[in-house]
Amino acid sequence: MKKLLIVMITLVCLFGCKKVEKSPKKDTKVVEETPQKKEVPFVWEGANIYFLLTDRFNNGNPDNDINFERIEETAILRGFEGGDIEGITQKIEEGYFTDLGINAIWFTPVVEQIHGATNEGTGNTYGYHGYWAKDWTAIDPNFGTKKDLGKLVKTAHSKGIRILLDVVLNHTGPVTEKDPVWPEEWVRTNPKCEFTSYENTTACTLVENLPDILTESDEPVELPDALLAKWKEEGRLSQELDELQLFFERTGYPRAPRYYIIKWLTDYINDFGVDGFRVDTVKHVNENAWTDLYKEATYAFDTWKKKNPDHVFDNNPFYMVGEVYNYGISGGREFNFGDKKVDFFEYGFKSLINFDLKNDANKDYQSIFKKYNRLLNTKLKGKSVLNYLTSHDDGSPFDKERNKPFYTANVLLLTPGASQVYYGDETARSLIIEGTEGDATLRSFMNWKELDSLPRTQKIHKHWQKLGQFRRDHPAVGAGRHKRLAKSPYVFSRTYVNGDYKDKVVVGLDLPKGKKSLWVKGFFGDGTKLYDTYSETEVMVNKGKVILDNEFDIALLELVE
Repeated sequence: MKKLLIVMITLVCLFGCKKVEKSPKKDTKVVEETPQKKEVPFVWEGANIYFLLTDRFNNGNPDNDINFERIEETAILRGFEGGDIEGITQKIEEGYFTDLGINAIWFTPVVEQIHGATNEGTGNTYGYHGYWAKDWTAIDPNFGTKKDLGKLVKTAHSKGIRILLDVVLNHTGPVTEKDPVWPEEWVRTNPKCEFTSYENTTACTLVENLPDILTESDEPVELPDALLAKWKEEGRLSQELDELQLFFERTGYPRAPRYYIIKWLTDYINDFGVDGFRVDTVKHVNENAWTDLYKEATYAFDTWKKKNPDHVFDNNPFYMVGEVYNYGISGGREFNFGDKKVDFFEYGFKSLINFDLKNDANKDYQSIFKKYNRLLNTKLKGKSVLNYLTSHDDGSPFDKERNKPFYTANVLLLTPGASQVYYGDETARSLIIEGTEGDATLRSFMNWKELDSLPRTQKIHKHWQKLGQFRRDHPAVGAGRHKRLAKSPYVFSRTYVNGDYKDKVVVGLDLPKGKKSLWVKGFFGDGTKLYDTYSETEVMVNKGKVILDNEFDIALLELVE
């Protein structure tokens, strides 16, 4: 009954709830109705992407928590904890991502993982993280089913949210008693990478016992007997072989290892219309393989659009963002291996994950914004970067102690480029878990209970929601041109123009509490009505400035349509 009442109140508010304020301040006008939003184009360059570990976000189906007898005791946070595809879908349906201003979701790989556990001196570890593939053609039952994945994509699309699949081409899962090594025609098991040259970064195993796919090879290979036997037992051997035959006939590719995996990965585009790939371990693979992947991904995406014309968002092409570990925007387009430089943007990538922001975040706002504006409009023009401050495998994140969650949000969500919100950034989920080893400390289960019960967590969350929605609703924030309007208090503008569409916003940071004046002269003319989405207040430009009177140290100003 309570939920029904909330829904009824929400529906009423959609048709005219009024904001009540007992004592309107001078020079401000209380808004009676939220301004009508014009249709906002989606641009990957300014996307607000939410990244989560599938197993650690939300458990939608406890019945799939244990499979393949994965019951051995593990080291802390190194076993499956129950999160799944269904859990992500539930949060999409609840509007969690919409309220956070998210317009794309990237979750860790959901293909079938190795069945056994490894023990590399830190205790048993299962493939809960998704990067240890056993069978690229199947969904791991711990994560769900293909039906679950299809529902997730459809549900996300119905909310205007894109889906990025995390894909691995570089390696199989480790070898265990339950998971034999792939044939030597498929993988190398040594030497281990040294990361001092192109050769010893690509033609090597990333770590011990992580067989490396021979992605540089064009030599035809047979399918592994273990995989054929698995497909036969599951009753789909003929189907898989027939599909491979059609793929190789259409493309003319040799039956080399990378082309099998490319076929298997792009099937998820063909089947479900996923919008993009986040590509793992990019620098450990010969770059030509990424050109091949992008070509086939684009073909699959275009084919899906033709088959599903009523479900096509827009004309955005298939999107690929790459994880070139330690790539930073400061280096421009190229990554330096030491003896060779590679421009991965030339091999199918629209964007690369930017490892620089966690260090740049220690600078003042203007230094950060000015730098990123300059590089994105010069060396990286036409491309982009995906900024982050915390992630699943960076042991030196910005503000690991979570002492500065409001500042973190300001930097991440207002810096030019696309933004990657790591699950729990918006709730200050702890990154320091007692007893963990290595990356595990970054991967605790989402802190839903804290969000439900702790006022400070709720306050942090609300701040991320307001900033996230502003970014989502204004391509200018991430993809526009930056210009400082005033030094103190700090005020800047962003402008995005694409054809007939133009978006203009002004942001104030480190503002004094109480009455404050924001300088907008030269950007918004006198008499222009603006709406501060942070305080939900309408103001008018007068003598080149606007006046706000509230307890907030931030203002997010947009035009009143």
